[in-house]
Amino acid sequence: MFKIEDALKEISRGTAEIIDEERIEKLLTAYLDNSTNFYVKAGFDPTAPDLHLGHTVLIQKLALFQKYGGIIQFLIGDFTGMIGDPTGKSETRKKLDRDTVLANAQSYKEQVFKILDPSKTEVLFNSEWIDKLGASGLVELTTTFNVARMLEREDFEKRYKSQTPISISEFLYPLLQGYDSVVLKSDIELGGTDQKFNLLMGRTLQRSYQVGKEQAVLMMPLLEGLDGVNKMSKSLNNYIGVTEAPNTMFGKVLSVSDDLMWRYYELLSTKSLEEIAQLKSAVEHGEMHPKHAKEELAMEIIARYHDAQSATNAKAEFDKIHKQNELPTDMPSFTLEGPIWIAKALVDAKLESSTSQARRDIKQGAVKIDQVKVEDEQLQLQNGTYVLQVGKRKFASVKVS
Repeated sequence: MFKIEDALKEISRGTAEIIDEERIEKLLTAYLDNSTNFYVKAGFDPTAPDLHLGHTVLIQKLALFQKYGGIIQFLIGDFTGMIGDPTGKSETRKKLDRDTVLANAQSYKEQVFKILDPSKTEVLFNSEWIDKLGASGLVELTTTFNVARMLEREDFEKRYKSQTPISISEFLYPLLQGYDSVVLKSDIELGGTDQKFNLLMGRTLQRSYQVGKEQAVLMMPLLEGLDGVNKMSKSLNNYIGVTEAPNTMFGKVLSVSDDLMWRYYELLSTKSLEEIAQLKSAVEHGEMHPKHAKEELAMEIIARYHDAQSATNAKAEFDKIHKQNELPTDMPSFTLEGPIWIAKALVDAKLESSTSQARRDIKQGAVKIDQVKVEDEQLQLQNGTYVLQVGKRKFASVKVS
């Protein structure tokens, strides 16, 4: 089986904070001694169809709990998702319609089972019990907490002091998230550090509703995006998507800084801490180039979300482009009417978001035609076929006619 101290060491790896670690130890001991399973909850609001690696930090920790007897309560907040989690928001978030929420939820399920064991996972939707709560049940729920304590939450406090509106529905969100833990009788709940108030609400409400237990709480840090500054986010375009093409994933991992690479290893890799320490030592002593360490990480991530062969192919393609200065094997093709301004051609070929961004990239030397740097931002492309390139990873074949 396993040793309790080893299990706790793995579980605590990379965590930001654990509340009631003693309870987690008791749950592990019960499983080790009597094969008694316990329940680990994590809630996800299906506000977007695709997950990125920032989301998987939490999901990989859930998979670890499965290894030690945990039954995962993968809770899709189809009800609360339509309210919108106010955490970290400076204004009320727009509501999602139910069809969008359900479509996103289905996408989530398909992606998480690349990490989680389906036989040890319960996929749940909180509308099942919140719809049944009714007006009287909702009023009773609101009596368990007061406004003064709700305003202790950092983002609510800031908005209240700045006289930014806070809707009553936003006050309901943490209460409903806590009520999920009451219904599910969760033993442990996982979430990001930005969720601390909501996670503790589960403990409070389990006590108020006399569930007979108070869930332990484990918080994971927010993974920094490719910029190394802001948390990974699609809106900031600093993310690596779980469903992205292997070649794209490989290039993005290789683009992270040498320092950020070790953060990604700790939170995303399944290598042991000892193995990571050995890699880091090899890099620090000049026995391994940092790029090779990134390549190992990139191939591990791609193999997890695609397969090992895709990882090998992605590395070969990356080497072909960057080491041998060759063009990629596959690239999107476009036919454009000419003559056409280079900046517009870059936009029409989906390589740039706007002509102004295209001009900026040309000035910075990031744009090439047939592997030759473009210096004239007013260049007109005449009839012919060209390979347009922006940066090191974006290519398109363009036929001007």
